[in-house]
Amino acid sequence: MAATTSNQGWAQLRQQARNLESQTETLFHTYSQYSAVANIPPKPSTEEKDTEAKLEDILDKRDNVVNQLARLLDSEASLTSSALKQNNLSLLREKLAEHRRDLRRLRSRLEDARNKVNLLSNVRDDIETYRANNPEAAEAEYMLDERNRIDNSHNMVDSVLSQAYATSESFSVQRETLANINRKITMAASQVPGMNSLISRISARKRRDGFIMGGFITFCFLFFWFFM
Repeated sequence: MAATTSNQGWAQLRQQARNLESQTETLFHTYSQYSAVANIPPKPSTEEKDTEAKLEDILDKRDNVVNQLARLLDSEASLTSSALKQNNLSLLREKLAEHRRDLRRLRSRLEDARNKVNLLSNVRDDIETYRANNPEAAEAEYMLDERNRIDNSHNMVDSVLSQAYATSESFSVQRETLANINRKITMAASQVPGMNSLISRISARKRRDGFIMGGFITFCFLFFWFFM
């Protein structure tokens, strides 16, 4: 009877530990989203504080349940069942330790992100204060920025002109190459007997075929125009 009661108590506590683990996973999903936003606020929101407090509370509850399971296991006499339960207890402890590390890691990530945001905000405030107290320096900085923008524009124009000159030079080289090829073909054709006359005949035949095709198309057009 005592063994049955012990097993029931173990099963209930283990189920409670599993339910708390599931709740922890859900809270971690919510808590991790605060560190993934693009513009993290300089101070934690009320929802973030509540989620962190719930995580700490539920981890403490799990620690309490694990301790109860350990005490229940120590009081059990059955070596066979104790070995299996000892393994389950070890897994629960490892998962609890892992979740505590995750909470510390997420909290540290949020703190680092907020420190960066606050640092940038302080730097911007210092710059604005300096400019407000030193209008001459602010004007000089503005003129320097304008000069840098003009220099960048000039550099861009120079780059575009350089590319245009390079393209023009490339076209000139290609034209010269084609002209050389044409001259070589003409010279080769002049050295072969009958080549010029053959080329002339081919050209004349093409023109003749063009005239014939044009006349045929004109005839067909007129035929359909008058008889259709």
